[in-house]
Amino acid sequence: MAEESKKTRYSDEELEEFRQIILKKLERTEHDLKILRQLLESNDINQTKILSFEDSAYAYQHDNTMRMIARLEKFKNDLERALIRIENKTYGICRETGKLISKERLRAVPHTTLSIEAKKRRSGR
Repeated sequence: MAEESKKTRYSDEELEEFRQIILKKLERTEHDLKILRQLLESNDINQTKILSFEDSAYAYQHDNTMRMIARLEKFKNDLERALIRIENKTYGICRETGKLISKERLRAVPHTTLSIEAKKRRSGR
C-alpha cells in the first residue's frame, strides 16, 4: 500500500484490468436495459388491449420500470466515462484529493471518481 500511495497513476496493465471489469459491467448493464425496455414495450402493448393507463398496478409497474431504466442508463453513462478516463490515463485518480483511489474500491465501484477519504468528507463522517 505504501508503494501505491507514492504513485500518481495506475500502470497500463492495471488500467487494462479495470477496463476489463468495466466492459463486463457495461455488457451486463446493456443486457439488463434491453430486457427492461422489452418488458416495458410488451407491458405497454398488452396494457392498451386490457386496461386503461389509470390502472394503479400497471402505473406502479410502469413507473418502477422507468426508474430502473433511468438508473441503469446513468450507470451505463458513468461506466462509459470511466472508460474515457482509462484512455486518458486519468482513471483511478480522486477528483477531490488528487490521490489514487484504492484498487479495492475501484474493483467494487469501478466508475467512482472519489476515494473513500473524499467520500467520507462529503458525507460529513
